Amino acid sequence: MNINTKAPDFSLFNAVNNEISLEQYLGKWVIVYFYPKDNTSGCTREAIDFSNLNSKFSSENAVILGISPDSQKSHTNFITKQSLTIELLSDPDHAVAEMYGVWQKKKLYGKEYMGIVRSTFLIDPDGIIREIWNKVSVAQHAETVFNTLCTLKR
Repeated sequence: MNINTKAPDFSLFNAVNNEISLEQYLGKWVIVYFYPKDNTSGCTREAIDFSNLNSKFSSENAVILGISPDSQKSHTNFITKQSLTIELLSDPDHAVAEMYGVWQKKKLYGKEYMGIVRSTFLIDPDGIIREIWNKVSVAQHAETVFNTLCTLKR
């Protein structure tokens, strides 16, 4: 993925089994963030931070879509347990993560495996990627994305 290129369209199901596509948000700014796993410490912090800023994003004509390989049921539990206000989408076969180049080889305790590299894409109302954050550090990330959105809109 590169900045100033068309974001690949996708359709995934949310926690309540509604099909959500990127195309349906043409005319809005879209924050697509990929995260490894529901209810883990970093992913929980990131989801809560985006939820806490959701009304501010909404006031800037932006929507937030969080994507992980977790099931819809896992997303439902995560949303309920953490009182999240953002849309979470299930990518169980990691097809969308692969399209966006975030399904990569990772290493933990010397063991290699395939997984999500925490990444965020800021997509403009015309469907063009305007900013990419790879290997995201969770602290202050949602705020950084919001500030970048506001800067780009000016």
